[in-house]
Amino acid sequence: MYRLIACDLDETLLDKNRHVSKKTQETIKKAEAQGLVFVPATGRGFYSIKQTLEELTAKNKDNHYMIGFNGGVIVKNQGPVIIKDFPLNFELLTRLFEFGSKYDVAIHLYTFEQTYLYHSNPEEDAYLSTIPHEKRLDDDFSFLKNQTCYKALFQNTDRSYLEKLEQELPAELRAVLEISYSSNRYIEFNPKGVSKGAALQVLADQLKIPMSETIAIGDNTNDLAMIHTAALGVAVANAVPAVKAAAQHTTIATHEQSAVAEVIETFIL
Repeated sequence: MYRLIACDLDETLLDKNRHVSKKTQETIKKAEAQGLVFVPATGRGFYSIKQTLEELTAKNKDNHYMIGFNGGVIVKNQGPVIIKDFPLNFELLTRLFEFGSKYDVAIHLYTFEQTYLYHSNPEEDAYLSTIPHEKRLDDDFSFLKNQTCYKALFQNTDRSYLEKLEQELPAELRAVLEISYSSNRYIEFNPKGVSKGAALQVLADQLKIPMSETIAIGDNTNDLAMIHTAALGVAVANAVPAVKAAAQHTTIATHEQSAVAEVIETFIL
């Protein structure tokens, strides 16, 4: 019996307008009534998924959790309370910003409360129109020195350009980073060893749920670690080839067709 699902949001749980379908909402509620713990696991932060938590009736709820920043934080929704976190130190953040500034990319820097956007472009402004963030018109991020940061990312809609950029990262920088991709527009950076998979393991231990009773659902390479870690890894139909190859099961439905409801109906209900 599966008791814990860690589920990616963008291009997995959410449709193109970033909503959870009514069918999926109802299916999750039925499974939760049977004891399932449904955990959003996202590259975004707690405050940027407020709408999703409301649609899941999980906002400020006891026994509801989220994994944010690709595993950088594990949060109990009631409060919210950070159960465990894995910060990105300021020196590493600085090196990433300086490197990214040489390329044609928008740069995101994340604290628990806010996403700071640098070097943006009209396409990225439009993409982020429904996601809370602070757009910066300068290169000053010194105010983050005494704050806790969790993740950085670079944006360009050309995936091959981002892959080329990854190859040009200095080897000593690559060695201390966990690097992944999402939404086919972002290359994401966490401290080495930080991933949705590691966070899933920590949360399962906290909830005293054995890993044999866990499912992970995703679509892109920042989901690979949890796909590998969970007892059952599931790729949605629109997932990238690497995720489909790693998963034990691929849905018939895409994220536009309530793929997560299909998983719950098949393996839980």
